[in-house]
Amino acid sequence: MRNRADNKRAEHAAPAVEARRSRRGPAVTRVVESGGAVLRRKLSAGELGSLPVVLVLAAVWITFQSLNESFLSPRNLSNLSVDIVGTGLIAVGIVFVLLLGELDLSVGSISGLAAAVFAVLNVNNGVPEWLALIIAVLAGTVAGTVQGFSVAKTRVPAFVVTLAGLLTWNGLMLYILGTSGTVNLDENGLVAKLTSYYFTNDAAAYGLAAVGTALVFLVPYQDRRRRKAVGMPHRSLQGIAVRAGVLAVTAFSAAYLLNRFQGLPLALLIFLVVVAGLDIVLRRTHYGRQVYALGGSAEASRRASLSVTRVQTAVLAVSGTMAAIGGLFLASRITSVSQGSGPGILLLNAIAAAVIGGTSLFGGRGTTWSAVLGMLIIQSIASGMVITDTPTAVQFMITGGVLFAAVIIDALSRHSQEAHGRA
Repeated sequence: MRNRADNKRAEHAAPAVEARRSRRGPAVTRVVESGGAVLRRKLSAGELGSLPVVLVLAAVWITFQSLNESFLSPRNLSNLSVDIVGTGLIAVGIVFVLLLGELDLSVGSISGLAAAVFAVLNVNNGVPEWLALIIAVLAGTVAGTVQGFSVAKTRVPAFVVTLAGLLTWNGLMLYILGTSGTVNLDENGLVAKLTSYYFTNDAAAYGLAAVGTALVFLVPYQDRRRRKAVGMPHRSLQGIAVRAGVLAVTAFSAAYLLNRFQGLPLALLIFLVVVAGLDIVLRRTHYGRQVYALGGSAEASRRASLSVTRVQTAVLAVSGTMAAIGGLFLASRITSVSQGSGPGILLLNAIAAAVIGGTSLFGGRGTTWSAVLGMLIIQSIASGMVITDTPTAVQFMITGGVLFAAVIIDALSRHSQEAHGRA
């Protein structure tokens, strides 16, 4: 009797299950088809976003992991997460300048100048570390402000003004360091701990991953609700959920690997907080909208009564400030400052990171996260070359090739947008 009753219940339940499956099938199909349609539309319109960068990064990681299994080891990935911070912070400042369609060639010299100011004040003159650090960062801000005001008032291209700055600030750095040439920092000091301190509690890394995932879901979701309430175009809920899900898998995987070594690096935490904060500044503030508007069309911005002088000055000031902060992190990594601080390769890597990450050379398009992705690619190539004992010359050629490809993609994307009336 019990078996017959069970069979009857199963017979009645089967149509319901099949109905749910049939409803679920078309729903999934619709999501996939709509996602594919959106992807095709974006590709045809030149709105590639970060997809090419992510694919290149995945290709780099797969290649080096196949050549050496220690590439994706917890130790190497932890070191990689710290190595990207110094140059990455400088690249974030470069993003602001590129959004205006300009270029700052002085960031390497400013980073070296800030490090020299800190070292001489703290080590040679006994100024407290916190005060010397503030003065060093302000030195970068002042240098950037002077250049920005000069660009705005004279209307001379920024790369010319900052080329002069490159020479000036580098000479000032050499003058400040004097004949000693090299100043060693306190290995237990505040600046040294910027890149040597780790949060060993597993909860720190997992907590950061959880907070990041929650923000990536909640911010677009709230924006979607506001837009939907007033009848404006808005993102699909499925798209928001998929994006948050991908980030969750990536973030928690990274947290797991970091915890298998020494935990969450303080440098990485500061880097991500700064990048996220400046991303909010660009996307959510009146100043950020002015930067994008000026990068889209300087003449239209002037006619719209936008204060071009103030915006250009502020952008170069941000670039100088980020260069100074990045210089302090670079000095922290090697616990010393020398006459070789802020070399030319640093400038090239910072610019390359911003461009490879997806910031347009034509202005008006890009985010601070572009610098993170670009820096990951550059540093991953450098790290992979070291692990596989590949000559430095090959590293330069590969990085140059990736940069060239990024420029070509940027140009093609620009032409496609112009053809669709979006540039």
